[in-house]
Amino acid sequence: MDDLEESEVFEITDFTTASEWERFIARLEQVIHDWKLPTYTKGQPLKKSELTSGQWEEQTESINFATVNFVITEHRLKQDVQTEANNGDEQEEDVLPQAMDDMLSMENDFPPVAHCLSRWYGLRHFLVLTPRESSDCVLTESKINLLLSSITIAVNNTNCTIPVFAQIQQTWRRLYTGVSEAPGVRTNFDMVHLKRIPHQFNHMEGLLNMFKSKIATPVSPFPSVNVAIRFTYILHDWTQYAWTIQPPDMDDPQGDDVGYPGFKMLPFGAVEDPISELHLRATWPSVAEETIVDNDVYSDLEPLQAPQWSVRIRVTEQPQCLLGEYLTGFVKLAHSKESTDQLLGKPFDELEDETEQQISHALQKLTDPGRVHLPLPGISSVVNRARTRMRTRKHNPAVVEAPIPVNLLNDMLFYLFPDANTAEGETEDEKKKSGDVEATESKEKLPSFSSSSDSQDRYRHFKTGSEDSLSYKLAILLCVVNHSHGGLKAVAHLWQEFVLEMRYRLENNYLVPGLGDSTHPNMGCCLLHQKLQMLNCCINRKIAREERLRQQGLSTTDSSPTDVPYPGDYNSESDSESKGNDSDDLVTSKDNNESPKMTVTRISLKSESDSVSDDEFYECDDQTPVTEQSSTKISASGKKSTQDSPSDADKTASETSKSNENDDVFEEESGKEKKEEVEEKEGEAEHKPEGRLSQCGELGLLYRDEGLYIPVTQDPAPMTEDMLEEHAEVLAQLGTTVEGAELRAKMQSACLLSDMEAFKAANPGCSLEDFVRWYSPRDWIEEDDDDMAVAMVTEDAEDAMEVDEVKEDESSRKPTIKGQLSQRMQLPGNTWLEVWGQAKPVPAHRQRRLFDDTKEAEKVLHFLSQLLPGEAVLHLMPVIIHAALRTLEQSGIEEVDSLKSHFPMVVNTASRITRSPIQDIKKYEDLVKQLSLFEIIVARHQSLQNKFLPKPADSTGSTCSTPDEASAPLPGPEVPTPAGETPLSPKTREELERFVTSLLEEPEVDVDGASRGTAGVIIHRLFTAAQRSAHMLPENEDDTQETVTTEHSKTKRYHSSVPDFPRPAGREFILRTSVPRPAPYSQHTPQRMYCVLVDEDFRIAGAFSQDTTFQ
Repeated sequence: MDDLEESEVFEITDFTTASEWERFIARLEQVIHDWKLPTYTKGQPLKKSELTSGQWEEQTESINFATVNFVITEHRLKQDVQTEANNGDEQEEDVLPQAMDDMLSMENDFPPVAHCLSRWYGLRHFLVLTPRESSDCVLTESKINLLLSSITIAVNNTNCTIPVFAQIQQTWRRLYTGVSEAPGVRTNFDMVHLKRIPHQFNHMEGLLNMFKSKIATPVSPFPSVNVAIRFTYILHDWTQYAWTIQPPDMDDPQGDDVGYPGFKMLPFGAVEDPISELHLRATWPSVAEETIVDNDVYSDLEPLQAPQWSVRIRVTEQPQCLLGEYLTGFVKLAHSKESTDQLLGKPFDELEDETEQQISHALQKLTDPGRVHLPLPGISSVVNRARTRMRTRKHNPAVVEAPIPVNLLNDMLFYLFPDANTAEGETEDEKKKSGDVEATESKEKLPSFSSSSDSQDRYRHFKTGSEDSLSYKLAILLCVVNHSHGGLKAVAHLWQEFVLEMRYRLENNYLVPGLGDSTHPNMGCCLLHQKLQMLNCCINRKIAREERLRQQGLSTTDSSPTDVPYPGDYNSESDSESKGNDSDDLVTSKDNNESPKMTVTRISLKSESDSVSDDEFYECDDQTPVTEQSSTKISASGKKSTQDSPSDADKTASETSKSNENDDVFEEESGKEKKEEVEEKEGEAEHKPEGRLSQCGELGLLYRDEGLYIPVTQDPAPMTEDMLEEHAEVLAQLGTTVEGAELRAKMQSACLLSDMEAFKAANPGCSLEDFVRWYSPRDWIEEDDDDMAVAMVTEDAEDAMEVDEVKEDESSRKPTIKGQLSQRMQLPGNTWLEVWGQAKPVPAHRQRRLFDDTKEAEKVLHFLSQLLPGEAVLHLMPVIIHAALRTLEQSGIEEVDSLKSHFPMVVNTASRITRSPIQDIKKYEDLVKQLSLFEIIVARHQSLQNKFLPKPADSTGSTCSTPDEASAPLPGPEVPTPAGETPLSPKTREELERFVTSLLEEPEVDVDGASRGTAGVIIHRLFTAAQRSAHMLPENEDDTQETVTTEHSKTKRYHSSVPDFPRPAGREFILRTSVPRPAPYSQHTPQRMYCVLVDEDFRIAGAFSQDTTFQ
């Protein structure tokens, strides 16, 4: 009891401590001072549409009122600083604050894009106090009054003239209350929000009565009220204009998808109209209340009579677009880790082990250098049996049906390989001949997608393939198959058939079409394309080899591959250009059609230590006549031109660099060694020359009275980029040791050794100087003084008698050019000199092959067969991106002004991604998203063009610039000009194009001439057609009473029960006036009330001012 009394004695309430309400007000005042709002100066008058086009600035702070968290935000239109200084002493007492001037301004009525408070009250600068959490909404009237009184106290204490609003009720209702205080003037901002429109306020007359009753001015008569009116009409029925995507063909089993493009191209466009609605705003900007009648009985507010029209569009959110959908589904396949066997299964378990064993056995024997005679079946028959079993799966009811039907699969393969579509009764030779003809014809029939040289240059840096290549068609076909014919399993099925087709063509000597004419892989293409080109190189070498054997009279059909001697791949045209050709045939006279006559004897050289030797040589008596059709470029002096074909120039440059990198130091040769070399040359001179192609101009051998002949050489081995990387890695791993350097020099000089041996065989008794004069003329330095050269020879010779014989020979032989080797060729330990010493006089047709086409072909097929479907998709991603960009380009993406500058940037980005050494699927996914966005924008542009720029009735509907493009336009129906109208003039069409572009880029576009302008007439026609379609009235109804003729067209106006426009979806009114309140002698203050009437929304936002000095 005592404790209780003691506690009551010491319970003292300290009323000097600030309450939560006072802290809240103090915090408001602090924020106002921090933002320097009391010193805010009055700005310039608002310009037209400045609230929409201007730049807005925002800043926020947090404020707590007890346990409720608020956020106060400043919204300010950024404007230029006023040049005239406004000092406080110079300001007049009766100048209204800036907020009241903005309330009366009519330049920014109905802004299309602005803050709701700016739209309702026309303000350029205001503060908003908002609860941070939706659970802290201010709902009760007492809390609303407390919050408003707090704001009023803070504004008065800081002399802030900026309006301050507080959000009340639920957030979705967007209800605000606020106040603005200025010296002698106060403005209260109030709102009313209802779900239904009261009957008495459903027209302008009722709103005027409410506005006047709210003002309640004692002045009589009541000042005139200025009214701004806007009616909004919505069009969402495009019955007059069909969308550009064709409906599916139900009769065609392959075309049951909307917008199905077939095999030859990627689809494009939106499945649904990307423009969902068109909003027409009919505006009466400023009219007096006495000039317009609008009540529940009659209204003068007809849209055709409105002085101003404006239009905005509402787009479909995330429309279904075909190109983006196809690309997105295709890029997802790259994440798949399933193999072809896992996806398709192995339907023939009883024959699986036997078939695999036979195939592996055959491949091992084919790729083994030391081939022996074994009674094994040919791989062609094995693979053909496997193909036959796959084709007959559907006949076995116990086996699951293939993902792609046989008929459809055949159509796909015929599209990829048009030369395969031959008659059934043809023989093998006839099929090959007809296949070559059809391949040529199909290549000529392929559409040319390149519309201009600029378009070709745009994609020249892409690491893909040409637009008529096999890889290009394969990428598009796989993309279409994935979307429309079974997904991943169908892709795996098609890829399996593609690999089998590659093996079939190799076994039957059919070249793969659509890979270009080059015999070397193009490093500017994707890796998969290079692999296919490498396979073509192998098939080409194989065809040439068998053709030579056929010309020799040897049968290749009765004997196995191990019985057929191989004469080697060699250059049959010229050293400078033949190393890049598709054929290895010997040069024959094209005029006489002479066939080369050769006698081939196989000689197998085996080492004692090796059981099987890789070195196989063949003796050949070459009786081939030399033609004058050699394309070797020879200079006037007789030297081999340094400006040869790219392949030979690369070889010369590479060999030159190799010799520089591998020079070693050794002592100078003595005269005795030179004598031995001369003796060796004399010994070599006893051999019969072999493998001569043609004489090298007037050049002759330095040490013999004979001309210098160009030898037949082997073509260098073609390589893909992964082979080059592997080769460079092997060379780098050899290290810097002496053994490693020797091995590296040997690996790099294989081609040089082959050429030296062929040169020695063609020119018995030749010297290194002779070889350099032909092979690398830049390394031979000519000298004009013949005596100096003769003196050098005399000093080096030991036997005077031999020197005299040499001089006697010089007098009898043709004059030769004297000179010496270049400095790098004279360095001790020169690689060229070492290789020259190792070279034996062996013609090209008896040398070991530099390029084993059988082995390399099997490597390519192994690479293709081991690829997972997801990995194959990743290899084709550069190609499909290239195809997608071309599809966008053909669709007219550069006609869209907003994308004209962005499209080249995306092309450059895609070029860098395709050339990246590591293909990153994430980058491709981002690129696909960007291309999908471009497709949506282009589809919107096309939709508006179909509605506002109809094509003439005789238009072809093609935007392609070449006849081939016109024959295959993008899908989309023609939209003819309506009957009875003259075609649009170029000036009018240009005006409509600007209008369409503005609709896409701007939130709202003014219609020039309102209902009487060109665009206005088209809009009127759209609404009229939609109205008549909604009421199921025919277009040729007999109730047509008049025809309105405008500047550009004629419009039929119907007088029937169906109006041209529907009921307005929204009606907006802005009522303004300036009256003295609250007393007749009070200062005139602005009054404003904004009203919006929608079907389920009725909102009134009033700003009512009064004089606080003279009340």
